[in-house]
Amino acid sequence: MESSSVGAAFDATNTSAKPPSSFAVLCIAVIGKNNNPLLVKSFSTRHQELKFHYCCHTACDIVEERVAPGSKNLDLYLGLLYCIEDLAVYGFMTNTKIKFIVVISMSDAAIKDIEMKNLFRRLHNQYIVLVNNPFYDVEAAPKITSKKFLAAVDSMVLG
Repeated sequence: MESSSVGAAFDATNTSAKPPSSFAVLCIAVIGKNNNPLLVKSFSTRHQELKFHYCCHTACDIVEERVAPGSKNLDLYLGLLYCIEDLAVYGFMTNTKIKFIVVISMSDAAIKDIEMKNLFRRLHNQYIVLVNNPFYDVEAAPKITSKKFLAAVDSMVLG
């Protein structure tokens, strides 16, 4: 009975949960250990993708600052990293130094931390499924091209 609850906690194949309705995700990025972009996926027609690359790389500096030795932040969820114009940038970093960055519009309703944490948890679970695939070589792949992972990301954002 205990093993089934543990397995359920790591069941990342269920992405059918509805996306949060209180905010619109404009971009999701997965940044590698060396701050190399593994995925920068834009969901906006209003902003250019280059702007999201800039936001994500700027966020990397803030993430590094927040998790630097001596900082007291032990949570993987880093919360709101910064705001720029009408965009809010949130961050999450795994124990293996993979960073997840989500850019949302600040013009939306109030954003609850629990909704962002749930989004990052689902994204992290999908990343775990990706890297646990024996046919996926994490070190050799310069970008995430897995159709299953990309479909899961789309499902999280678009529903």
